[in-house]
Amino acid sequence: MGTLKKLQQYAGKRKILFPMSMILSAISALAGMLPFILIWLIVRELFDTGGIISPSGNIITYAWWAAGSAIASVILYFAALMCSHLAAFKVESNLRLEAMRKIVRMPLGFFDTNTSGRIRKIIDDNAGITHSFLAHQLPDLAATILIPLVAFVLIFVFDWQLGLACMIPVVISLFLMMSMMGGKSQQFMQTYMTSLEEMNTEAVEYVRGIPVVKVFQQTIFSFKNFHKCIMNYNQMVIKYTMSWEKPMSAYTVIINSFVFFLAPVVILLIGNTGNYAGVLLNFFLFVLVTPVFSQSIMRSMYLQQAFGQASEAIGRLDKLTNVEILPSIKNPQSMEKFDICFENVSFAYPEANQNAVDGVSFTISQGNTVALVGASGGGKTTIARLVPRFWDVAGGAVLIGGTNVKNVDPKDLMRHVSFVFQNTKLFKTTLLENIKYGNPDATIEEVERAVDMAQCREIIDKQPLGLNTKIGTEGTYLSGGEQQRIVLARAILKNAPIVVLDEATAFADPENEHLIHQALKELTKGKTVLMIAHRLTSITDADNILVINKGKIAEQGTHKQLIEKQGIYNHMWNEYQQSARWTIGKEATHHA
Repeated sequence: MGTLKKLQQYAGKRKILFPMSMILSAISALAGMLPFILIWLIVRELFDTGGIISPSGNIITYAWWAAGSAIASVILYFAALMCSHLAAFKVESNLRLEAMRKIVRMPLGFFDTNTSGRIRKIIDDNAGITHSFLAHQLPDLAATILIPLVAFVLIFVFDWQLGLACMIPVVISLFLMMSMMGGKSQQFMQTYMTSLEEMNTEAVEYVRGIPVVKVFQQTIFSFKNFHKCIMNYNQMVIKYTMSWEKPMSAYTVIINSFVFFLAPVVILLIGNTGNYAGVLLNFFLFVLVTPVFSQSIMRSMYLQQAFGQASEAIGRLDKLTNVEILPSIKNPQSMEKFDICFENVSFAYPEANQNAVDGVSFTISQGNTVALVGASGGGKTTIARLVPRFWDVAGGAVLIGGTNVKNVDPKDLMRHVSFVFQNTKLFKTTLLENIKYGNPDATIEEVERAVDMAQCREIIDKQPLGLNTKIGTEGTYLSGGEQQRIVLARAILKNAPIVVLDEATAFADPENEHLIHQALKELTKGKTVLMIAHRLTSITDADNILVINKGKIAEQGTHKQLIEKQGIYNHMWNEYQQSARWTIGKEATHHA
């Protein structure tokens, strides 16, 4: 009932259509029962009249009523499905809209831990599952409950002895059904939905990575994870299906074996009473009516399965969107200055056992540059992403110009912070529109200036349509370094006073790296900069360098000061210098 209430909330004004569809479906089912009774009455009339059909008799009337009730049953069921579909489409649409409204208000860090394939699968496919349940299975709920009760009353009214015989396969079938649809089935449904999400995510990642796969000729290895997900799903489904082979076979035999239980009772009744016509007539009615039980039990199985899927779908949607959104600020504070201060900041990712950032304190004066270095997984990226409030800190505070970022309107915060990460994000539209995402109101002259400052002029000039060239399948493709320069042009056009850089040259070739460094100088000129660097030569001029180890600041100081300390940074610098001198010569190649 909790699931149904949740789904009704998404139906809006159309929620009245759900009870209407159930009522119409129930009336349709009752109308569908009438032909059985009328056929029984026709047969009885034929017994009474010796098979003679009189134009003025009841047989013609019964026949017309049987045909009319059958047609009415079809029309009413069509009306029931029309009501349920109209409501189900509204629920499906509102589920997607509501989920996306919540998604766009999530902290930006949410999208680091949830892939686009997983988000699409949970929102799109699970909304479709609820539609199927509401549109097709829910209208049958009333009929599934009502019709067996009506049939039960009918068979005991006509002949209680044959009625008892009918109950034997019904009881056995219900017992088998309950055993099949118990806790094991619910557990399988959860595993099944999780497996589908994993396959969907791996499929998306595999398709997106095909260019890299082809370049490095790693098709078999890259396909391994995707193939593993498919095979795990295959083995799970086959194992589950085979576990019900015998129970389902027994159920199918029992639920369709009414006649084998009725026939011996009919023979005994005829032998004891000698009433051939009456007993055979009732037997004929029971043969017509008893399939209703098998249909109802099968419907209830499908209904329970669909209801389980819908409940799991709603649960997964709730779990996906049950992330604390950035709270709205009633009285937002403005930022007058743009120095950054971390005051004993601690942060842990959701469901993590330990802090990713633990008691970190430092200050970046306005216009200065601070670099973060350290081993991978030490917490550098997490620290950098706490400035634009990808996540809210668990302890301490992040201040910009003395104002806690939690008290700044998120839109205002985004206007004052530019960030450039390793993984570039370009949209499948024109280069001009990609750059203007940094400042939609910028003039074409301002865009051209940003293009020049980001060292993008040669990229633009070699395109047939210049800035109007589209990116992606409908236009052209750019290299990783070229994409990074376009992103830098976007950031330069934004002209935010705070810049966060997460190893912007990580995937650039030497030529692009040189150009990107020139663009970075233009981007960071006069700005407050927090940068993450793996190439230590790029941060030797930083005003302060923080060595991050296991979420804490292990060392800090200028390049010269840290070298003199002979500590972690000095060890990193020596290793970097050695790696920079590595060469591949003919002798090394020959030995290889």
